[in-house]
Amino acid sequence: MTTIYAVRHGETPWNVEGRYQGQLDPPLNERGRAQAEATARALAPLHIDAIYSSDLKRAAQTAEALARLIHLPVRLDPRLREINQGEWQGVLVQEIERRWPVEFAGWRRAPWHHRPPGGERLQDVQERVLAALHDIVAQHPEGTVAVFTHKLPIALLTIALKGAPPDRLWELLPANGAWEIFHVTPQNSVRAQQQLLDEPPSLR
Repeated sequence: MTTIYAVRHGETPWNVEGRYQGQLDPPLNERGRAQAEATARALAPLHIDAIYSSDLKRAAQTAEALARLIHLPVRLDPRLREINQGEWQGVLVQEIERRWPVEFAGWRRAPWHHRPPGGERLQDVQERVLAALHDIVAQHPEGTVAVFTHKLPIALLTIALKGAPPDRLWELLPANGAWEIFHVTPQNSVRAQQQLLDEPPSLR
């Protein structure tokens, strides 16, 4: 069994502004850097064997705080990125609501049935993040690994690996610098990937 600490990156200026980030690449702000240091201090005593991160700057910078403390490299994996939010990336939430009222209402009400215009489906994000996690587990059986990523990937892992109800997605989003712990075997990693193919039609 591999223990995974899935950590959300620290705060960015766009988090403060209420601007959708998606796969655009703002850095951490001062508070985000402090959150990264606090997270690193909390995780450092846990005998972490490896550090993986989304290749987006805000996640990698958060991971680097831990890497400096425990003298391990950060392994970047683009599959750990946040959802691609298409035309909404870089846009303030109020502006999205004004310019795409129908699409945004659908996304907030029933996200498994909708996607940001030009962006990814939740199912696609879940599939790539689970594939990354499966490879990490294969590399570190019986290990403890810190994985630095984003709020939607962590929520989607919670649904896939802990059985949280898909309709609770918005309640499962972690705060900046927070983490979720997963105990993963190769078997339950494969099972979670296979279940993506058998999702109830109501979630498609």
